[in-house]
Amino acid sequence: MSQSYTDLAKMIDHALLTPNMTSDEIERGVKMAIAYDVASVCIMPFYVKRLAEMLAGSTVKTSTVIGFPHGANTTEVKRAEAEQAIADGCEELDMVVNISSVVSGNWDYVRSDIAAVVDVAHAAGQKVKVIFENCYLDDTQKIRLCEICSELNADWVKTSTGFGSSGATHEDLQLMRKHSAENVQVKAAGGVRDLDGLRAVRELGVTRCGASRTQAILDPLREELGLPAISVATSTPTDSSY
Repeated sequence: MSQSYTDLAKMIDHALLTPNMTSDEIERGVKMAIAYDVASVCIMPFYVKRLAEMLAGSTVKTSTVIGFPHGANTTEVKRAEAEQAIADGCEELDMVVNISSVVSGNWDYVRSDIAAVVDVAHAAGQKVKVIFENCYLDDTQKIRLCEICSELNADWVKTSTGFGSSGATHEDLQLMRKHSAENVQVKAAGGVRDLDGLRAVRELGVTRCGASRTQAILDPLREELGLPAISVATSTPTDSSY
């Protein structure tokens, strides 16, 4: 497979997070993600064990969400969620910060809340993406979160859940890249819906992108590169935010 294809396909975390998806729709979505060889499938927590079974032998990673979508769970619950997800086979955890504590300026709580999940994941050799939900924050708050995540060695900072009032903007992605440590990657979520959009955020330094429109993004790339079309019946509901 073309390296150019792999470079872009391995930016995509295929999102299967719509709460009313049926088991059949989830399974078809996972099979599609395997066929397109994306970076990961980000799935609802209850399905992690099954997802890990389905992805065994592929290069697609198992990911899930922690404290999703509002970040309001207690730190103890987030820690327990992380431990359960890892026990079920999760390799990457997308956790939501405590948004109320961020906008209230309770930075000690915010830091300890993030640290609890990062510590659990890193102790198990797994990775964490910290979701800010930028639509509710000002730039000062976003920058402070980047600094905290850098101090804690989080693996990614992430713009959004995809369920807030807006998703990733180029301005936010540039700000997050500028104010995060070099070893902290940036993930865009919400709003990248086509190949041009994926390429644009890549130019800004983004390494991952949450997407439910994976086929619509990657089919034109395959055609452009002269790669065979992939025929996978998914019929998965489209998450309007992603």
